[in-house]
Amino acid sequence: MLELIPIGAVLSLITTQVLETARAAEDVLVEKESFRIVAQYLLSIQPALSELQKRNVQNSPAVRYALKALQEDIKKARNLIDSCITKPRFYLLVNCRSIVREAQEIIQDLGKDLQVLSLASLEVSVDIQENVQKLQDEMVNTELQLGNLFTSTMTKLELGIREHRTDRGFANDLIFEIARAVGVPVETTEIRKELASFKKEKDEAAVRKERSEEMFMEQVLVLLSRADVAYNPEATAHAYKERAQSISRYYCSSGDDDDNTFPPLQAFLCPLKMAVMNDPVMLQSGRTYEREDIKRWFDAGHKTDPVTKEELSDLSMHPNVPLRQSIVEWVEHNYCLSIRHVKHMIETGNEAKQRAGFAKLQSLCEENRVNKGWIVAEDGLLSTIVGVLKSQSREIKRDALLTLFMIVKNHVSNKEMVAEVGGVEQIVRCLARDMSVARPAVVLLHEMAQDGKGGNITSVRVKLESDRSAILCLVTLATGRDPEAATSAQFVLQPLSDRDENVIQMAKANWFPPLIARLREGSAASKLAMANVVAEMELTADGKQKMVEQGAVALLVNISMEKSNVEVTAAALGALDRLSFMSQSKSYFVDAGTVPAVLHHLFAGWSHPNIQEIAASILKNLAAEDGTDYFLDSSGAPLELELHIQNLLSMQENMVCSHVVQKHLLGALLGMAAKPNAVKVRTLIRTQQGIPRLLSIIRRVEKDTRDCIIHLLWHLSDEGGTQIAALVHGQQLADDFVLWLKERGKTNIQVAAAGILANLPLEDEVLTRSLVDAGVLSELVSVLQSGNEKAQESAISALMRFTDASNIEIQEALASLDILPLLVTLLSSGTAFAKTKAAMALRNFSISTTCLSVEPPMTLSCLCFSPAQPSVCRVHPGNCDVRTTFCLVKAEAIPALVLLVKEKAENGASDAAINALATLVDDDQIRSKGAHLLHESNAIEPMIDLLLQGSADSQERLLTLLEMIFSMKGIREFYCEKARIPLVHLTAHGTLGLRKKAAHVLAQLGMIQETSTYF
Repeated sequence: MLELIPIGAVLSLITTQVLETARAAEDVLVEKESFRIVAQYLLSIQPALSELQKRNVQNSPAVRYALKALQEDIKKARNLIDSCITKPRFYLLVNCRSIVREAQEIIQDLGKDLQVLSLASLEVSVDIQENVQKLQDEMVNTELQLGNLFTSTMTKLELGIREHRTDRGFANDLIFEIARAVGVPVETTEIRKELASFKKEKDEAAVRKERSEEMFMEQVLVLLSRADVAYNPEATAHAYKERAQSISRYYCSSGDDDDNTFPPLQAFLCPLKMAVMNDPVMLQSGRTYEREDIKRWFDAGHKTDPVTKEELSDLSMHPNVPLRQSIVEWVEHNYCLSIRHVKHMIETGNEAKQRAGFAKLQSLCEENRVNKGWIVAEDGLLSTIVGVLKSQSREIKRDALLTLFMIVKNHVSNKEMVAEVGGVEQIVRCLARDMSVARPAVVLLHEMAQDGKGGNITSVRVKLESDRSAILCLVTLATGRDPEAATSAQFVLQPLSDRDENVIQMAKANWFPPLIARLREGSAASKLAMANVVAEMELTADGKQKMVEQGAVALLVNISMEKSNVEVTAAALGALDRLSFMSQSKSYFVDAGTVPAVLHHLFAGWSHPNIQEIAASILKNLAAEDGTDYFLDSSGAPLELELHIQNLLSMQENMVCSHVVQKHLLGALLGMAAKPNAVKVRTLIRTQQGIPRLLSIIRRVEKDTRDCIIHLLWHLSDEGGTQIAALVHGQQLADDFVLWLKERGKTNIQVAAAGILANLPLEDEVLTRSLVDAGVLSELVSVLQSGNEKAQESAISALMRFTDASNIEIQEALASLDILPLLVTLLSSGTAFAKTKAAMALRNFSISTTCLSVEPPMTLSCLCFSPAQPSVCRVHPGNCDVRTTFCLVKAEAIPALVLLVKEKAENGASDAAINALATLVDDDQIRSKGAHLLHESNAIEPMIDLLLQGSADSQERLLTLLEMIFSMKGIREFYCEKARIPLVHLTAHGTLGLRKKAAHVLAQLGMIQETSTYF
């Protein structure tokens, strides 16, 4: 045909073919550099062809021959290019060396064609001839090199085939490297498409009977089939069904332990070791051996067939593909039989058979990866294994979990299948079991969650998120003591933490790292959500401490100070409010600059009322624990207390300020002033007119705010009692004290009110009278009767001002309320402090008894008809009574007072008891009877025992008392020896005053002379 076409038309056609082929070369996606060079040379030919076309080259046989050769080589180039465009890319990589070699040969042939054409065409100009000559020399000598990426990939591929690599990791790395080299997206679906096309090319090679190419491609497929992305569940299930059908007539479900597998044929055994061959190869002799065994034979220096002893001139080994395929089929048939038999064993419900079945499944999974897919392909087997997780046996549960782990390990499709049959739900239920079950369960979930590419399995994640108990169980394990379980649980939790809902569940279960990360790096909406969770969540003390230690405080402070909206600021402060009860976390709040931030929100003129309320609550919480210890900036420097106390007091008088803010700020002031060492704070409050400012609002604030004021005034009254007393007069607050003491449901208010009264100046008689007139006495007595220990201590302290012996009228009013029996009861059942105060009060009452107890007049009458005289007191001259004369004897207080002396009670209770008993002998009129009563009550001996204890003042008072008692001769003689030793000790070691006093008593006892040097 070409001979009939004019030479000009031929040149035009070839020129078009050259340009089209060059353009097509640009579309080749593999070995682009080689085809770029091909295109470059093709385009370099075009000028010479155009020159010949312009010169009307002569139609000679030589020219036509040269053009025909050129056209054929261009066609070869186009065919190669089209093949590289249409063929599967994996196929092109496998054949990349031959492709590059063919491209090089085409370039060289084109160069030769140009040389022939230039010699046959005399019409070409000299300069064109020179260019063509230079071009054809380059083309003829062209050597194309395989690209580095292709070279390294092919080297790795050939190494895997040569070394018979079967490990999944190598296959995964290799298939991804191939995909990247040829430009295939590293996605499962795309790679599977390429593998399917590659297999089709292998089948076509088999049809063409190109055995060498077919065998190499089969080896490539076997190697790559071990990669995760190459796994095809449908194909695996189909293959299993075919095997199952072919052996169905041999399978017996009798339940025997023997799985009835087929024995190997003799041909399957290697003659050297008589073991089934994995890689059978054929020698020159025609016999087949296991590759490794025969290689070892040759490496030992042998050059003969091991069995026939035939001398071998060629030691090469050729794969025995048919035999290998037969062995594979035999192995797969036995796998199928074993799987079906194991299914029956598990279904029996017999624990021993179930455990043996699980052990067999684990062995099958380790033996060959294909068994993992076949186990799943066996109808109902996977569901049966999952169902066994409901068993009551821990051993069975554990074996089932370990088996599922083997089935899903590095097998994405099987993970999805386990999730589909309800496996995730049952595994989660195992998390709450004994650690022998929980550990393999969480390790299994760890494996189930991974997709092998750094991501997670969606179906597994969805199941976990839908199970309300999953996150709680995982957090429990993540924070537990088992390191393996904790690591696996944390890994499973990590991908779940990308959703706020899950983070909240984790936080509620005391797992805070995801929440802290949200506060640190989350969006504004996420920070808002997390802060709200902390603010609203019921946290344990341990949970709060963990959150604080993980950095929550500083993050929340920063969020609250961001120029954000009111809602975010309020949420951050609300979260800080929730955490601010922890005294042991003080350093974290200080380092974060919490108090300066709170004060900023509190006193800023633009602050929203809600923000002020929360800020005030935080300040109250911090102060309640440690007073002003938190009043530091982030560098640890103290804040200016005077200014801030002034601001806090001013807020109380601000009519715009809500009562909630008032209450919290008063709580803050209370916390600051309540500590015993907070003298500076209390002084600052008083100097800034805190007492009158508080009292001026006490009647118009809410009750809970009023309660805070009462408590604060109690702490201020210790040094500010005079100021409070003056204001009680001026504002007529006596009635208010009565109301406060009547707060039966609020013991703390009763304690504070009574505490204030106790600190008011005792010498203010007008105040005392106004309090009595207001009815304070009955309320204090009521508190003393029914209050707790703290209330009793405050009440008895307040009552002391009303027991003073200088005002018998008030004593009588108090006694009419049966105070003395209450005081006697306190001597036995009260606290050490209450006992001391009770003894002091009884002493005050007893001082008045002598003047109140008047000896009754004698009535003259007929001796026979004289009326009975009223019985007089054992100590006092008259007829005593508890209410009218306040007699300790009639009140039966003596035994309790003596007991206090004997017990050597703390807090001055013994001294107070001695002082009370001393009132029985202080007056000459009653001394004799009083001394004898003390003797009969066994009070004197414990007094002597106390001589060597206590302060010098108490010892001196005791000596004075003993001196009065020993004025009674009989008593003096009775205790002479008992008192001698302590008295002698005091004369030797006491102070000057004690020595003299002790010497007087010794002289009184007749042990030394009045003229002794002691005096």
